Amino acid sequence: MLQTQLEEAGYEVETAADGQAALKIIDRALPALVLTDLKMPGLSGMDLLQKIRETWPELPVIIITAFGTIQSAVEAMRRGAYDYVTKPIDYEELVLVVHRALEHFRLVEEVRTLRSSLDRKYGFENIIGHSEALLSLLDMAARAARSNSTILIRAETGTGKELLARAIHFNSPRREKPFITINCGAIPRDLLESELFGHVKGSFTGAMGHKTGKVEMANLGTLFLDEIGEMPIELQVKLLRLIQQGEVEKVGAVSANKVDVRIVAATHRNLQAMIEDGSFREDLYYRLAVIPLELPPLRERAEDIPELLQHFFALAKEKVGRPDLVLPEALIPHFQNYRWPGNIRELENVVERLVVLSRGSEITVADLPEFLRREQPLADVLQLDLPPRGISLESIEKELLIRALEKFNWNQTHAARYLDISRKALMYRMEKHGIRKKATGEDDGSEESEPAR
Repeated sequence: MLQTQLEEAGYEVETAADGQAALKIIDRALPALVLTDLKMPGLSGMDLLQKIRETWPELPVIIITAFGTIQSAVEAMRRGAYDYVTKPIDYEELVLVVHRALEHFRLVEEVRTLRSSLDRKYGFENIIGHSEALLSLLDMAARAARSNSTILIRAETGTGKELLARAIHFNSPRREKPFITINCGAIPRDLLESELFGHVKGSFTGAMGHKTGKVEMANLGTLFLDEIGEMPIELQVKLLRLIQQGEVEKVGAVSANKVDVRIVAATHRNLQAMIEDGSFREDLYYRLAVIPLELPPLRERAEDIPELLQHFFALAKEKVGRPDLVLPEALIPHFQNYRWPGNIRELENVVERLVVLSRGSEITVADLPEFLRREQPLADVLQLDLPPRGISLESIEKELLIRALEKFNWNQTHAARYLDISRKALMYRMEKHGIRKKATGEDDGSEESEPAR
């Protein structure tokens, strides 16, 4: 009868005569839900539930019981059953309970899949690059993530501070709890305290109700304070109290609330210099920098640029809708030789601009921004054979100077510009190496063609 009713409701149903037969069916073709009587010969419903929990802990089980044994059904739920229905069975109620159970576990599976996706997205292994500087940092960050210690990330703008902070959170014991971020430099000073710590109704003009601050939102999780160097000195005292005592006091409140928050802060500023000029508290600095992490700028990890370049190029092509666009490998040295003052963010923006504005099916040197076209690949400049017994850097520099001078007929201004140094620096190096133009019996009359003195 139950099979007929459930099939009419649209479900595929298999039946078993007893608990042992049910286990064989579950092992052969894992169902989405088990509906079992509590009292059965041989293996009881409670025993069946126990074996299901041991082997298939996520499989929902609904218990059927007589009215007089509801206490046993409650005990079954304590042991992991999803719900129970009583005899005589109301079939509409049964279908509703089955539907609710399947929907619940579908949502549980969606959350699990989403969390797995987040873990992959924010794992340390997904921070792109294999340079020694980056791998050393990520190794330290992974070990720090397992603790509750405060972390201070020091890095230039555009290096990916928040990405690193998220990776730390999602690889920490707090990964199931909130990750809340606030940029201390992006919020007006007079609003930052309320945004961070919250306020009570009527605490200031415009406070029409109670507001929960970012700190309380992050309770049991991680609070990421970006650009901590921009925090006003008067708020640094409250942040210090939060770290030391685990307390937060809302604006206008008469008492503090206890919170459990892990702090990860980041800055591009020199906090030690700020301590000296009185704009940052020394005691707060040492509380934040229990574990200091130095995120290297892009110019110090040039070997990571090709990988980053291809990653951003693929993303930009998908975003703009140009899947067939090609970026030749011959252009990569132009990107590697540039210093990228805006770091990874600048690289990402430049790549997207190239994908949007390039005219042909392949990006060319002419498509590159002027500042990248200036960066001549070193492979085009020199072809060096490195001898196994070593080589003299002084000799290479001297030879390079002579060749540059000869290329421009010993015109020092042109040679210096070609070498990307000042004429004064060129003259110094000529003097250092004793370089003089050989007498040819001719004089071009140019002051710049005379030897260095």
